[in-house]
Amino acid sequence: MAKFELKLPKMGESVAEATITSWLKEVGDKIELDEAIVEIATDKVDSEVPSEVEGVLVEKLFEADAVVEVGQTLAIIETGSNGAASEVQVKELKDSEPQQEEVPEPIQVASQVVENTITEIKSSPTGKFYSPLVKNIAQKEGLLLEELEAIKGTGNEGRVTKNDILFYVENKTSPTQQQVKEIVAQPTQKAAPKAAPISVNGEDEIIEMTRMGKLIAHHMVESVQTSAHVQSFIEVDVTNIVKWREKVKDAYFKREGEKITFTPIFMQAIAKTIKQFPLINISVDGDRIIKKKNINLGMAAALEDGNLIVPVIKNADELSLVGMTKHVNDLANRARTNQLNPDDVQGGTYTVTNVGGFGSVMGTPIINQPQVAILALGAIRKVPAVIETSEGDFIGIRHKMFVSHSYDHRVVNGALGGMFIKTLKETLEAWDINQDF
Repeated sequence: MAKFELKLPKMGESVAEATITSWLKEVGDKIELDEAIVEIATDKVDSEVPSEVEGVLVEKLFEADAVVEVGQTLAIIETGSNGAASEVQVKELKDSEPQQEEVPEPIQVASQVVENTITEIKSSPTGKFYSPLVKNIAQKEGLLLEELEAIKGTGNEGRVTKNDILFYVENKTSPTQQQVKEIVAQPTQKAAPKAAPISVNGEDEIIEMTRMGKLIAHHMVESVQTSAHVQSFIEVDVTNIVKWREKVKDAYFKREGEKITFTPIFMQAIAKTIKQFPLINISVDGDRIIKKKNINLGMAAALEDGNLIVPVIKNADELSLVGMTKHVNDLANRARTNQLNPDDVQGGTYTVTNVGGFGSVMGTPIINQPQVAILALGAIRKVPAVIETSEGDFIGIRHKMFVSHSYDHRVVNGALGGMFIKTLKETLEAWDINQDF
């Protein structure tokens, strides 16, 4: 019998590690080909690692909540077995599992040091984000919290990366007691004020936030603290689009094998408008503006648990309507079934959210950092409207929707933010009802 090493697969160019959230199989269980063995999570998406072979799980090398690097072996599968291991074999396998080693406490230089090491602090008082891998390295090296806070990160949004902390560890000298006292005595950045305590009685239900819910909450608060949010609103007459879709949807599905919704039509028009206003397609790095070469549209999609995820349509301005439809449907379907890859939700330069899908007429969405703008599409409604003709004005029924544009007023002024959605309105209202697809 041969032994197969189940490794953490590569999940995208910028993903180097993942956290094990739960094991779906136990030692001694029979494993089928392509059967999911373990659930993992990155800071973007949750996914499963399937088996590449059939056999029996004989060893798990990591426990839940462990951080694993891409390429590391997660488990050992014994191949060539026709069934699950016997009870005796299962006991032997479980007894042979490596026990988790106790992490020795860092040397106590002073009581103040112990209280300020990463082993004692679960989160940064200044609100900085540290990955589980960085925290583990800090804990192993016995770093002071103040030391970690002082490391200048080179990652996205100034985050401290694995290389940053390893470089610091390799080049620093261990602090003396006097240095420790000086570090502890230094004033730290004032933490955000704590919310007022909430009273809970016996009739209240306490619901723990999901991992993704916590990430979203942190991301939203961080965005509001970073960008000066301003909104512009405009009403768009989409009657021609509604009539055109109704006319072609059956033939479209028959020819392309795809259902055409309003989303790809809007996304194509938005990509075209961004191309006309490239200073909407930017991000901010301190005092510098980064003008993005590619137009990568994020498309907010609802998950079954009520959370939102934002898969990205890369180079959206280069897609035909058919190509846009295929991308929109594929990403939406894989988002609903939790089949997105980490690369699917990275690299966005502008985000679109459809608040109309929940019946909302309009919304004021929060910018998806490090982008500088986000668009909300309201519900399409039949409304009475004044129609201008060569023979005079009259009242008719039209299909209309509100578009809400939130943008970062640090770098996008009202003229640019308003002209952007005005041009989008003109593009959508000029839709040729007689065009082919």
